Amino acid sequence: MKAIVYSHKGSPDVLQLVDRDPVDPGPGEVRVRIVVSGVNPTDWKSRSNTDPDSEVTPNQDGAGVVDAVGEGVTHLGVGDRVWLYLSAYQRASGTAQEFATVDAAHVVPLPDGTSFDIGASLGVPAITAHRALTVLEDGPDRLSPGALAGKIVLVAGGAGAVGHAAIQLARWAGATVVSTISSDEKATLARNAGAHHVVNYRTEDAADVISRIAPDGVDIVVEVSIVKNADLDAQVVGQRAVVAMYADDGGSTAELAVRPNMGKNTRYQFVLLYTIGEEALRRGVEDVTAALVARALPVGEDAGLPLVRFSLADTAKAHQAVEDSVVGKVLIDVSR
Repeated sequence: MKAIVYSHKGSPDVLQLVDRDPVDPGPGEVRVRIVVSGVNPTDWKSRSNTDPDSEVTPNQDGAGVVDAVGEGVTHLGVGDRVWLYLSAYQRASGTAQEFATVDAAHVVPLPDGTSFDIGASLGVPAITAHRALTVLEDGPDRLSPGALAGKIVLVAGGAGAVGHAAIQLARWAGATVVSTISSDEKATLARNAGAHHVVNYRTEDAADVISRIAPDGVDIVVEVSIVKNADLDAQVVGQRAVVAMYADDGGSTAELAVRPNMGKNTRYQFVLLYTIGEEALRRGVEDVTAALVARALPVGEDAGLPLVRFSLADTAKAHQAVEDSVVGKVLIDVSR
């Protein structure tokens, strides 16, 4: 089979296309024929920053068809269409290969009618968005229609993959959704994703506009850059709101204004999928699946998330595109 591998950290140039034998699944594992692999910022950051102990195939997310099932796996069968998440976490078998042998616990059936493109776009973005939307002190820990009714959600960077999923999930759960963006192009994408209100922070006084939309304050902020947006968030949140931060801006340090946040009892919640725990992952997977059944998580430019496609041989270019912050979801066509 064809696979992308790397053996030491570095630029996308360390990624090599090689031939490898498929690995038979052991107990609790399945082998999936990967149709589409999804690329996330965590994939290039891992490749750039961490020297592996052995050869690694990158990419956490993907979608495909179950090819073989290991002992003890009962919720999946050969031929099942599936999506995968955290495939390469604490193991070397990511989705940038024709056949991936992975932990069956991180392989989920795709509902009927759900495309492989959607499946490969879930994983890190959708479960991260779910976690961010379910850490409000006075809010639900599960999402479903009406779960966020009466709540106002501010999604920073609504044109990104996590922001896109957050808009869709919040809208599906009944929230009023506001998104900040930086251009007319991204405003269109955020609206296409379902945002009720879009605010261009480069051309508008974002704090003033958001405060007029939400005079009692925003309940949940899904935050892509606390380093840049800490002052804005402190101005627009309401009482006992939460700012859920899922990106690190390269390890920068954020400064928080004490008095405005203390007066509102604002909660600041860091979000990293690798350490949220199996229970939170399970809730996220179940609720994302329910949203898929409801057709609430479409992708593509008309749905607010353009698809940027590469071949498996061009995985290095796909990683570079994500590192360069290309607008849209980067997908790798592995086998069609």
